[in-house]
Amino acid sequence: MSGSWRAWTMILAVLACCAGPFGSAPAVAAPPLERFGSVVIDPGHGGDDRGARGRGGLLEKDLVLDVSRRLAKRLRSHGLEVLETRTGDAFVPLETRTMLANDAEADLFISIHANSAASPKPSGSEVYFVSVDATDERARALAERENRAFGRAATSALPSDPLVAIIGDMIASESMREANVFAKLAQTELDSIDRVASRGVKQAPFVVLLGVQMPACLIEVGFLSNPQEERALLTPERRDAIAAALERAVLRYAQRYDALRGVGRTDR
Repeated sequence: MSGSWRAWTMILAVLACCAGPFGSAPAVAAPPLERFGSVVIDPGHGGDDRGARGRGGLLEKDLVLDVSRRLAKRLRSHGLEVLETRTGDAFVPLETRTMLANDAEADLFISIHANSAASPKPSGSEVYFVSVDATDERARALAERENRAFGRAATSALPSDPLVAIIGDMIASESMREANVFAKLAQTELDSIDRVASRGVKQAPFVVLLGVQMPACLIEVGFLSNPQEERALLTPERRDAIAAALERAVLRYAQRYDALRGVGRTDR
């Protein structure tokens, strides 16, 4: 969702609330209709931060960068604007990732990661959107593990202006609702790869999602701690299947985004 559309929506809402009994608010031109057009893809970890490591040696940082590149290529083929927070093996600080996304005023933020567990049994993908309270203890522990990669990165201060805080809460609530929509689409498409039961859409306080001003989800593409799944994730075929599933989810979300705004969508 572009920043200009959100800004217009908030301005209109405030003017409507402030209109007094002696007259109505001055007429404001409707914002231009905007189509879904931009996605930020955030490959997790990088550089000295290798993330999870499979028993066979597969590193999370390498896997998620490759999947991200494949997804970016697919989305660009549809005419979408794609920004990648990293394109090589380098660590990108938290504030840089969120700044890149917010400056781009993107419509969707997707952070791609790989999972790990103490037991070799868990398998499958998981999709998260942000919440201060985690869905369960495992989700909380996962968020803590992913968050540790950013060290002592400072969190944004709460706004002191009450009106700004109210508007910020309205924007955040809308972004969370939209993130939930995309999360369900992404989980459905990922589940279709193996036709397995869903691990479910979950919530957790991932700091990489907290700072972005748009619908944002974190995708765990599989468990590196599961030997069978690690072997599959080593193959180009599996990585491309994941990218294709996320591509379908983005396109379905884009179609819904445009339909809600009354904007026709042609095949790109």
